Amino acid sequence: MGNWTRHLYLQEIMKIFPAIDIKDKKCVRLVKGDFDNKTVYENSPVNQANSFKDHGFKNLHIVDLDGALTGRTVNLDIIQEIVKKSNLKVEIGGGIRNFESVQKYLDVGVEKVILGSAAIKDKNFLKDACLKFPGKIALGLDAKNGKLSVSGWKESSNISTLEFLKEINNYGVSRLIFTDINRDGTKESPNFDETSKVANISNSPVIISGGVSSISDVKKAKSLKNIEGIIVGKAIYDGDIKLEELVKEDA
Repeated sequence: MGNWTRHLYLQEIMKIFPAIDIKDKKCVRLVKGDFDNKTVYENSPVNQANSFKDHGFKNLHIVDLDGALTGRTVNLDIIQEIVKKSNLKVEIGGGIRNFESVQKYLDVGVEKVILGSAAIKDKNFLKDACLKFPGKIALGLDAKNGKLSVSGWKESSNISTLEFLKEINNYGVSRLIFTDINRDGTKESPNFDETSKVANISNSPVIISGGVSSISDVKKAKSLKNIEGIIVGKAIYDGDIKLEELVKEDA
């Protein structure tokens, strides 16, 4: 994707992705990826997804935290029900480490499948997935202090985020989700500086994730180049951002 195309992702068309993290069949939010520091917000992920749809959102970001820990499509039934009942455009990540899992999610109507740990540990898997499922593979880069983390954020890879991105930049990834783990769940605002570094060299449009605290964070994200959208989680559930206001910023 050339500069001309990348610069299309500017203020007018940025997408808002409300977030649902699923653990033990419930909606939760973690702080900095710590499974021991979680808050349960809504027992039914399906009801939560329908609420987002009723407010006018078009996209939804889902993380299967059980899958991130086990490497299996633990909550496939819930994902299928969300897609069927809400009709939202869903991107899903968490423990997706083989073609079979990718296919299962696509078969139930998921729009994009996010590869994380498996792609970082095996770049050929990422490359082959992009070829096998064109336009359907997103890459999740979860970083702490400039280094990528894997396996539900429990392991640091010692791989530089920017160096890894340069290596896989021409694989055909359809979307890149960049999360600063130190900001995730903290509501301290996203790491815009690091996100900009990623977006400036990425051949794929970038989604900002981690730390969104207010509508002003969303508006700031719109000023950055090559940003397709932003993920908002804890600030919604804690009431810091009202859905009625947030949806006004949605493309």
